Amino acid sequence: MPPRVFLRRPRLTERLARGVQGPLTLVNGPAGAGKTLLVADWVRTGAAPGRVAWLTVEPEDNAPGVFWTYVLEALRRQGPDPPDEVDGAGGPARPGEVDHSLLARLAARLSRRTEPVVLVLDDFDRVVSSAEVADALQFVLRHAAGGLRLVIISRTEPLLPLHRYRAADEVTDIRDADLAFLPEETAALLSRHGMHLSEDAVRAVADRTGGWAAGLRLCILAAQQADDPESFLKGFEAGRSTLADFLLAEVLDAQPAETQDLLLRGSILERIHPELADALTGRDDGEPILAGLQRANAFVEALGHSWYRLHPLFAEILRVHLRVRRPGLEPELHRRAARWLSEARLLTEALPHAAAAGDWEPAATRFIDELAIGRLLTGLDAQRLDALFSRMDPDTPGPAADLVRAARELARHNVDQGLERLRRVQEHLSEDGARVSGAQRLSCALLGVLAARMTGSADLAEAAAKEVEAAEQDISPERLAQHPELTALMLTDLGSAQLWAGRFDAARASLTAAAHLDAGPSTAFPRHECLSRLALIDFLRGRPARAETHAREAIAEAERSGLPPAARTGVAELVLAAVAVDRDELATARAHLDRAAAASAAPHDPIVTTELTLLRSRLRLAEGDPQAALDALDGLARPSTVVRPSPWVADRIALARSAAHLAADRPQAALEVLGDGSPGPQSAVAAARARIADGACEEALRLLDELPTVQGEGPAVAVRALLARAQAADALGDDAAAQRLTARALSLARPERLRRPFLEAGPWLRRLLRRRPVLAQGHAWLPVSVTGRTAVAARHDRAPVPLTEPLITEPLSERELEVLGRLAQMLSTEEIAADLHLSVNTVKTHLKNIYRKLAATRRNEAVRRARALHLL
Repeated sequence: MPPRVFLRRPRLTERLARGVQGPLTLVNGPAGAGKTLLVADWVRTGAAPGRVAWLTVEPEDNAPGVFWTYVLEALRRQGPDPPDEVDGAGGPARPGEVDHSLLARLAARLSRRTEPVVLVLDDFDRVVSSAEVADALQFVLRHAAGGLRLVIISRTEPLLPLHRYRAADEVTDIRDADLAFLPEETAALLSRHGMHLSEDAVRAVADRTGGWAAGLRLCILAAQQADDPESFLKGFEAGRSTLADFLLAEVLDAQPAETQDLLLRGSILERIHPELADALTGRDDGEPILAGLQRANAFVEALGHSWYRLHPLFAEILRVHLRVRRPGLEPELHRRAARWLSEARLLTEALPHAAAAGDWEPAATRFIDELAIGRLLTGLDAQRLDALFSRMDPDTPGPAADLVRAARELARHNVDQGLERLRRVQEHLSEDGARVSGAQRLSCALLGVLAARMTGSADLAEAAAKEVEAAEQDISPERLAQHPELTALMLTDLGSAQLWAGRFDAARASLTAAAHLDAGPSTAFPRHECLSRLALIDFLRGRPARAETHAREAIAEAERSGLPPAARTGVAELVLAAVAVDRDELATARAHLDRAAAASAAPHDPIVTTELTLLRSRLRLAEGDPQAALDALDGLARPSTVVRPSPWVADRIALARSAAHLAADRPQAALEVLGDGSPGPQSAVAAARARIADGACEEALRLLDELPTVQGEGPAVAVRALLARAQAADALGDDAAAQRLTARALSLARPERLRRPFLEAGPWLRRLLRRRPVLAQGHAWLPVSVTGRTAVAARHDRAPVPLTEPLITEPLSERELEVLGRLAQMLSTEEIAADLHLSVNTVKTHLKNIYRKLAATRRNEAVRRARALHLL
């Protein structure tokens, strides 16, 4: 509600009404010009077209991610039943960046509205220096196609291309001269305050204040304290240094001593509560003073819920006078404010006051006790908190301060320094008689999981995770529920450490649990990271289709959360690149590889750095240059002195070297790089292929017969094993076995479109398929270089169907062919559903259609007829 003495000025509200017929309205003027009250009253009267969303910008909103988080929240609050364009757009996940796709989705949804949304941005000058915010705002406004009307309230002009809007007559300016009170408006305002002055007195006030709204208010308030208001105003001395100095001296001095004291002390606050005022003054009269000032419209406005705010310009001037009148008092006031705000659980507001007072030890202690350690590691507040604690005195004592330092070092990938800080905390917490809170234990254990991940130790990570669970027993579930980022970070770091150590099943369980946590800005990045790593596990286990699904889910999660591409892990793009290589889609693989390399995690995550090198090597090999593939592997960094080696990473490097040597016809070198250890399935297949190339086919078959069966290995592993067996059988003259094994490999590879294993198989496969072209029928997805046929021949070269088998009258869909392929692998209905990410009922429907189209009544009959029709 506007103040009781507020004067509505139709000439300005009419300009606002005309302005929002176009895309942009600017209300520009100095502090105290009445900008906000003007627009707020116009909105309150319902003159705005459609719905209105209001955002008062704060200095911290200069970060694009923070700014757009609050814009989206303002749009969501615009009415009792807001449209769904905002919920579908998602939201930022990092304070310093906003994903362009989020802005595009928001603009697209706004453009479909039948009536526009009016977005009011008050105090926009607080982000005027942010070109990123301005550019993003301009993009949404331009692409919303009339669905958005923007009203900017600011002391300065925004960094928008205003010349274009003005040239197109698409901007309405309400500037300082427009906002200035005219003499007749000054007279009306004086009358509202119960002051009926002569024309000369009114003209004197209007001239000497320049029509400045705040100056008029302060001048009127001062005159109200005078015995003869008209004489006071006529005698106003324009020769003072500034109007503000004069008005402050006259008005402040006219207040009772207790009111002056409260105003001076309260000037250090963004907003003030009566009890907080009492904490600053040491008295108990905060509530009546603030309420009285608000009723009199004197400097103070009510914000609701017993909170008030001093007029910003007045507060600024008061702070200057506080330093003059009470030198040295300001740090103590900040100290008291920090203490009160902390006890009120308003940590975000308390910390800047503690920093201003230099009370770093209690500030850090409160930060840890409030379970806020995770906010230093992820979420919208991470950069702001890091900047705040960067000012902490390096000699600040106590375990809480060391925990904050450790978190900052680890977040910046300074592992050695972070570990040193963490060890100091652990030593303190283990001392006899040390007073240790559950929050300190939990924070220390959480950072222990992160440190274990960064050093590659799954054992330490699992031990620290148990310490986290033990510490949580001392903290109420309600408090833990307020910090979902703690669980998300712990599970993500634990799963990542387990993944690095090759404990895939344990890693999958940890990462899946984190990915299923409730969505929100504080858990956005951990969810994205977990889905990315689940995709990598799927790929490493030979399941490219599942890997692709998880990778795309990870990218979708990042887009929903507003994570720009550069702020993502890069792992999802690496998985998509690897899958594309297996499918011989090399241009697609390069594009994904470039996006992965641009991720901010690329220089710090050993998985990303290693996989980038491996994929570049695989691309060189796919392009037919084995030596370039080996040269690319030589670019791998030397083993880290901090991170423990990963067994599967070492195996993948050896496999890549072996494949390059084999392609260069160096089978002995291919065997040597694999080593003499106990090989897993992929290493065993690579060793068998090298032995076959070296003429030791019987030895290769023995190795393949001893191949360990590892639960969870997918078709990409099985296809390569089958092709190796088929090659050995072909070399030994067992044509029937070679055909049978090749057919099985083709059947397994078809649903996944795995072309690369067949391209790498060598000349024997091309010769076999040319001798037995029936094997390639139904597999048009195979490259022509493998089948040896033209594209036309591949479509028409079909073996005649035996007359005893009925022809199908309706072709099978791609999904039905995928189900049929798994049917031939003797998978159960439930296994087919899990493999294809379908429901059991959907699989049953596909099976029913397959049986009908193949004129079959049971599984074996359907598979037999499908083989006869060359569908398998």
